[in-house]
Amino acid sequence: CCQVIPELKVQISELQRQKHECEVLVEEQRKELELFLKDFEEQLDQKERVIKQLENQMISLETAQKQKTSSPVPKHYLGMLEYNLEDESRLIQNLILDLKPKGVAVNMIPVLPAYILFMCIRHADYMNNEDKLRSFMNATISAVKKTHQNDLALLSFWLSNMYQLLNCLKQYSGEVEFSKHSTARQVNNCLQNFDLSDHQQVVSDLAICIYHQFIAAMERALTPAIPGMLEHESLQGISSMKLRGFLKRSRKDMETYTISFIIQRLSHFHSNMTQHGTEPHLIKQVVKQLLFHIGATTLNNLLLRKDMCSCRKGMQICNISYLEEWLQEKDFQSCHFIDTLKPLIEAAWLLQVSKSTDDDAKAITEKCTELNTVQIVKILNSYTPVDLFEKRVASSFVRKVQSLRQDHDSAAQLMMDAHYRFPVTFPFCVSSQALELLQVPSSLHLEFLTMI
Repeated sequence: CCQVIPELKVQISELQRQKHECEVLVEEQRKELELFLKDFEEQLDQKERVIKQLENQMISLETAQKQKTSSPVPKHYLGMLEYNLEDESRLIQNLILDLKPKGVAVNMIPVLPAYILFMCIRHADYMNNEDKLRSFMNATISAVKKTHQNDLALLSFWLSNMYQLLNCLKQYSGEVEFSKHSTARQVNNCLQNFDLSDHQQVVSDLAICIYHQFIAAMERALTPAIPGMLEHESLQGISSMKLRGFLKRSRKDMETYTISFIIQRLSHFHSNMTQHGTEPHLIKQVVKQLLFHIGATTLNNLLLRKDMCSCRKGMQICNISYLEEWLQEKDFQSCHFIDTLKPLIEAAWLLQVSKSTDDDAKAITEKCTELNTVQIVKILNSYTPVDLFEKRVASSFVRKVQSLRQDHDSAAQLMMDAHYRFPVTFPFCVSSQALELLQVPSSLHLEFLTMI
């Protein structure tokens, strides 16, 4: 037994040595295998890159070959779009009925639909196809009438496009009055066969209709907030004002708006029109109309509420200054739009001035040129003192003012017509856009149109 133990130890030692050698060998082979696999993977990656390069070269060669074998693009593109008569309804559907301002390509010209419509008109004129031209114009007018409804964005978008279509019909009519500022190429592209002056009138009437619906929609959005003109809000100025939408204050579950909301709405309307490519002078007409509505509605609210006829409220109407600052920010300061607010400005002044002496009566008569006598008397009779130091306006003073103003107006009404409309005009604006350079984006799904 004593001899067996040493022998076993020797065997164990030998086996351990052999095991270690095997482990070393396995580790060496594992490392070699990893290196081999790494080299193999690198070779695979390299071959994949080569394959990709060859595939790209093949695609480029195939594309070049197709371009060589396809019909060459005319050297002198005429700036027209051709479509088959059976595709008219699809053209109207995709370009007008289904088109949403938000869905328009980012890099797309805002009034591109107007240009596309006119390029189709030009081709019908070029082919001397009166039936196709009449059908297309009728379908266009009918479709645009269906689209705008009461949607502010659509109204703004199609107002801009109808105005541009009207400009195109004039610029390419061949009349010297409208083509004198056109390029030689644009003059050469004038309509050849048909007088579209009647269609100009139809498009103009449609643009006027859209304009009035656009104004009405904006007035509906503004009217609930206009009492904010008579609400006090301490602001640092438009540039530093955070437009919070509107401020809610619990008062018998009613919402009280402030000047912030009114200015935010005006900025939103202005931004929409700018994004849709509305001509600047049309934007000015819109702003003037909205300011008139704000002023007239505010004055009517003042005339109907005795609690608003006080010196303090007169000072709060100084919110007008924030509208003036907004106009300046939008570069409208030279347009004298603030004149539309003159009746309201005079009412604010009337609430703050002294109202007791003959000189006061004379000053009121001379200063209040936009307010009529009925309105002045209403404000004077409704004037409510806010502290013990003030007195109500004496009846004798009111009669004095009436006598001084007896020749100023007749049959005057108390309330202003807040929905009065200034006549809208669409002055001709020449376009520098070369029709032959326009491209129809694939996003409009008008692949059936052919550029001519």
